[in-house]
Amino acid sequence: MKNRILSYHPLNTDTAILLLRLVFGGLMAHHGYSKLIAYDQILPMFGDIIGIGSKLSFNLVIFAEFFCALFIVFGFLTRLSVIPIFITMVVAFFIAHGKDPFQTKELAFVFMTLSIVVSVAGSGRYSVDRFLFGGKDNY
Repeated sequence: MKNRILSYHPLNTDTAILLLRLVFGGLMAHHGYSKLIAYDQILPMFGDIIGIGSKLSFNLVIFAEFFCALFIVFGFLTRLSVIPIFITMVVAFFIAHGKDPFQTKELAFVFMTLSIVVSVAGSGRYSVDRFLFGGKDNY
């Protein structure tokens, strides 16, 4: 019998993808929810970073960090839902915190990297996408 712990083969890729989606989406949704419930307090301090207005920018951040993150948790349109999060984290890392030390923008970098990983991995077997679109390779 082979030792599965020392093997280079994955134990269960679909379970790993589920855990990745739950952790990434859950943490991102937590950040979005904190902005959503403190909307009136944060909006006046939120700058117009990319030139589309601070209110629209803030609304787009909440959409990405909360609603798209919930889609990722459930595995619903996962690869599409990752795009707004990735864009938000690119803006946060390179523009909003561009001149800050890495420790300040480290979380944006981690979320940006994880959004790429989730996009590559897809939603996996345990997802709404698999239920809706079926098939072995359609999720």
